[in-house]
Amino acid sequence: MQLFDWIVLIVTLLFIVGYGSWKTKGSKNVEDFILGNNETPWYTVGLSVMATQASAITFLSTPGQAYHDGMGFVQFYFGLPIAMIVICVTFIPLYHKNKVFTAYEFLEKRFDVKTRSLAAILFLVQRGLGTGLTIYAPAIILSALLGWNLTVMNIIIGVLVIIYTFSGGTKAVNVTQKQQMFVIMSGMFITFFLILHYLPNDMTFNSAMHIAGANDKMNIVDFSFDPEEKYTFWSGITGGFFLALAYFGTDQSQVGRYLSGKSVRESQMGLIMNGLLKVPMQFFILLTGVMVFVFFQFNPVPLNFNPNNKTVIEKSVFKEEYHVLEKKLSKLSEDKKVINLLYIDQLNQDYDNPILRKELVTLSNKEKDLRDRAKEIILRADSRSETNDKDYVFFHFILNYLPKGLIGLLLAVILSAAMSSTASGLTALASTTAIDIYKRNVKTEKSEKHYLNATKFFTLFWGIVAILFACVGTLFENLIQLVNMIGSIFYGTVLGIFLVGFYLRRVQAKPMFYSAIISQICIFIIYYFMIYTQEKLGYLWLNFIGAILTILLSLIIQFLFFRGKTTSDDQIVLD
Repeated sequence: MQLFDWIVLIVTLLFIVGYGSWKTKGSKNVEDFILGNNETPWYTVGLSVMATQASAITFLSTPGQAYHDGMGFVQFYFGLPIAMIVICVTFIPLYHKNKVFTAYEFLEKRFDVKTRSLAAILFLVQRGLGTGLTIYAPAIILSALLGWNLTVMNIIIGVLVIIYTFSGGTKAVNVTQKQQMFVIMSGMFITFFLILHYLPNDMTFNSAMHIAGANDKMNIVDFSFDPEEKYTFWSGITGGFFLALAYFGTDQSQVGRYLSGKSVRESQMGLIMNGLLKVPMQFFILLTGVMVFVFFQFNPVPLNFNPNNKTVIEKSVFKEEYHVLEKKLSKLSEDKKVINLLYIDQLNQDYDNPILRKELVTLSNKEKDLRDRAKEIILRADSRSETNDKDYVFFHFILNYLPKGLIGLLLAVILSAAMSSTASGLTALASTTAIDIYKRNVKTEKSEKHYLNATKFFTLFWGIVAILFACVGTLFENLIQLVNMIGSIFYGTVLGIFLVGFYLRRVQAKPMFYSAIISQICIFIIYYFMIYTQEKLGYLWLNFIGAILTILLSLIIQFLFFRGKTTSDDQIVLD
């Protein structure tokens, strides 16, 4: 990192934090702090929704995911546009009509306080964990770059977010996310075109796609029905749909974004904007990862992208064995470069040589074998090492191949994305705790000022909790998968509660509460067997199973035990 990179990084971050704090200071009441006084225009709603989901994990893990596994991950988002339509038609009008501060406030009006509290607690658990991960993801990368203590990095990122979130609440989140999305997308577009510029002079974009295709990186859609496959068209259109419906429709970190809209129409337009742009955005980020893969077909590549593992090896008795593999990889890289250049030359003559394509696949398999052997050596050197290096691929490219200034901009992209999603998480956690747990259980009358201060206190509290969780977190197979997996464990049940509340008017409070408890226990059991047995199931299916199970159980319990009984559950009109 050069001095200019540091200047770009520091100025970008200080501007975002300072501008957000200055522009939104002085919230007068809870409505101002949580809902931004319902003054947010549709385009800010749309950008805020996109920025909330586009965490640092997206920009660290997704390119690495594409580098190793190709474009198939985009199928995860296929159900999202459909979910946006459902939310716009059903969820948003009901939330606005009932003038709720949080999504879970609706559940008490539809069912009872137990159901509201259960959904709120499930949200607090999974979002508390998820918010910690949004801090932890960039911290592990930046700590490796700067040589700083990981705990110090977690604290720095967390404190930056707490400063403006504590000051301005939802307004601060909405205002800063516009700047953050500009920084994020500018950095990604510049990087993408620089990769194209760095490729050999006689190589076209079409040739790059052929090389990626020859290495199975361009298999975008998989129509197989194999439940062990994590990403297929069917899991995306079903499990992905239910996850998107739960996340955008019932997760307060997203609901809070569009509840601040000026009107029902403004909120709906913001979500439709997200539905139209989200899949192309993820496709572009994955394509950037594929282009990084193509770039490394012509440039030196490490045996393992995680620099911590290289340090472990150099201090161990296995370093000579590891160096032998590095030499083999270096020779293999030269062979790949030669074959790829020959392949490009024939592509330029409109001939897709099948023999050369087969040779490319053979060399890629040899490289994979070398990497797997390297991982075995790393684990022998230190059994606690994380050998999965997907989250470091894009970062390695940024650090070693981007020009001065742009490194600082890309690091600002990573930190901006972290701050964006973390800020949304903190405001959602604080508002849910203050409104659904604290205010609902306070017996004496309190002033608006009291609840405003309580909400700010819970913002600070959850900020500290998120930092603490980030400090004890451990790297999973792939961070973006971990975040979505945590969501999948809890989202299905919560979504089921809301769907029953919206569409099944005859289901009363007690059947709803009991079915939600049973459904969540079943999901825990299924997930336990997914981990500790040889049976595998794509985690996206947990959303579908949880939602359907909650709905079916509520109907069965209502029919068997509460048929003909009347309660005061239906306290609102859903029309």
